[in-house]
Amino acid sequence: MRKSFKIAPGVRMNVSTKSLGLSAGVKGARISANSSGRVTRTVGIPGTGISHVKTVQAGGRSRASKASSSTTAAARTTQALAKPKKPKPGLFAPAWEKKLYKQVEGAANSAMLQQIGKDHPEAAPSVAMVELYRVCLPASDAERSRAILDWLWTEGYDPATDKFFISYVADGEVTVPIATGVTVTLPLERQTLGLILAELEQDAGNADRAISIVEGLEPTTVAAVSLAELYAETDRWEEIINMTDGLTNDDEPSTYLLIQRGTALREQGFYEAARTAFKEALRMRSRPAELRHLALVGRGMSYAADGKKALARKDYERVLAENSTYSGLMDLLTQVAN
Repeated sequence: MRKSFKIAPGVRMNVSTKSLGLSAGVKGARISANSSGRVTRTVGIPGTGISHVKTVQAGGRSRASKASSSTTAAARTTQALAKPKKPKPGLFAPAWEKKLYKQVEGAANSAMLQQIGKDHPEAAPSVAMVELYRVCLPASDAERSRAILDWLWTEGYDPATDKFFISYVADGEVTVPIATGVTVTLPLERQTLGLILAELEQDAGNADRAISIVEGLEPTTVAAVSLAELYAETDRWEEIINMTDGLTNDDEPSTYLLIQRGTALREQGFYEAARTAFKEALRMRSRPAELRHLALVGRGMSYAADGKKALARKDYERVLAENSTYSGLMDLLTQVAN
């Protein structure tokens, strides 16, 4: 269970089964702290949902012994996890490594980074990755981010095998919104770069390019969710149906895939089969509201397409009761009005 509540302008309280936390900031930049002592900083590109997460302070957890109550309190301890210091380039390290290290540790500058790349072509991929991570994401520069990612992708670059990045910037993660209601935090590796690039290409209107990228990724649930959304955007309904055969509602990504399956079946005219998929998507009530609303609207549209206006209206009104500003909902209600 995870919930988030706004308690003041720019400040939210996050509650889960494991911790309580606060986050504050503005669009594109937030800092969060929770009861475990972990503090993170998140910056990203507004409008895309893509951001990178960095641990500013690691947290420790309390552990209680299983002895009697008289000794439990004494046995309970809290250990702060000391963040290891990153190494510095050695005396005989290449000149580019020392220059690039300064950009990682200090205030990174795009012009200086690009000059390092020109002066030291052998280090160009590492330089580009540092520019993306330290300059473009914090500056919300979607266009430059897409250009860098496109070049890195074409070059076959993988930050997980980049010795410089592993040594000096290895604590980074990236948060990627792969579909409505589904956001994942992933390690910085080639698979992740592909997903980010696909999202940026999709936002730029290059759906075919985005599809070709995701189709070339390792087949994972996360990649499948991204691909299903892209297939839906380009009306490739049969591909969605084929890739979701036999799927059950095991987690949030599978919920989203079931919603896309229902949509694809509806668009193919199989209304009863579509409603079966939406029913499975709605089976787990603990799923995020965005996913539940998407499933309810999708099922309502399948009822409407099948001439069952009363049932469609019932699903639409369930969404209305929780989110009166849901995009397009009032138009849908008008269409099924008696």
